[in-house]
Amino acid sequence: MRLLIVDDEPVIRSGLMMMAQSYTHKFQQIETAVNGLDALEQMTRFEPDLLLTDIRMPKMDGLELCRNVYEKYPHVMMVVVSGYSDFDYAQKCLSYGVKHYLLKPVTPPDLHDVFDVIMKSQSQGYIPVSRYVEWVERIENSIWLLQEEELQKIIEELKEDCSHLSAAQLKGQLLDAAVLLHKQFQEKNRVINADLTEDFRSSSKAELFKEFEERLQTVMMDILVVRRGNFKDPMEEAKTYIDNHLSVDISLKEVADMVGITPNYFSTLFKKMSNETFVSYRINKRMEKARELLAIPHKRTVDIAAEVGYDDYPHFTKTFKKVFGISPSDYRESLGMK
Repeated sequence: MRLLIVDDEPVIRSGLMMMAQSYTHKFQQIETAVNGLDALEQMTRFEPDLLLTDIRMPKMDGLELCRNVYEKYPHVMMVVVSGYSDFDYAQKCLSYGVKHYLLKPVTPPDLHDVFDVIMKSQSQGYIPVSRYVEWVERIENSIWLLQEEELQKIIEELKEDCSHLSAAQLKGQLLDAAVLLHKQFQEKNRVINADLTEDFRSSSKAELFKEFEERLQTVMMDILVVRRGNFKDPMEEAKTYIDNHLSVDISLKEVADMVGITPNYFSTLFKKMSNETFVSYRINKRMEKARELLAIPHKRTVDIAAEVGYDDYPHFTKTFKKVFGISPSDYRESLGMK
């Protein structure tokens, strides 16, 4: 489990860090932040499982921080630390999913008791955050790519991973996943009519999974309707984009964004479908283009290098020879050109 401690007082922040480090069950990672803004910035690169925050802080207080975390990272658990005079204020965090409070001064037994409750609830009724995020990413990609078989495979994995949960716990997990998925589609401007954030009506585990799957199928149908049958293979779109931009250094992320797939998934899918990596494909295409241009007598080799994206001429000749086993000048000689 990963922990983020947020407090503007260095002494208190250090004390909470020491208490957390002395907890029986060691945290995988512990980071600190000096206020809410700092915490949100850190969460873009370090996503904790648990947030421990003071309520009174400059720039962004604990209440506003909890609201942001609740909206952007709904799976992160939150513990609020407050003084007696702030307790009523801190209780407003209830609407942001905060279930645990600590009154100042915080002692190691106080903090460790809360950690115990959280650890127990996690082991009994929750899924590791890394696994949870992986589900959402894979579901999103399979829906966007209209991969029904892949989606069904993920659902079966979900059923296995959630087999230890009660119906009530499963309902919460699936709703959290649905809400996060809905936000992912919205953030990427992907048009869907279905509202994934509605509460589930079912009460049994089998029916909950059925309802969840039906929602995902509805989203897939929405995407099909929007595309009106004009769906293009994302790998072919990606290759066409690469082929048309050989003269510039485009990144894997840029191409992934263009076809609407997360970079990690795009990289894996590209290699699987093309039997080569994104980088090797682009190099080979550049060299193929260079070989075509070298057959045109009036074109200078240095200009051809630039035309396929190589400002460093020696690097171009080295790469060409590595791919074809012959230098550009020797290749031209083989064509009877000097």
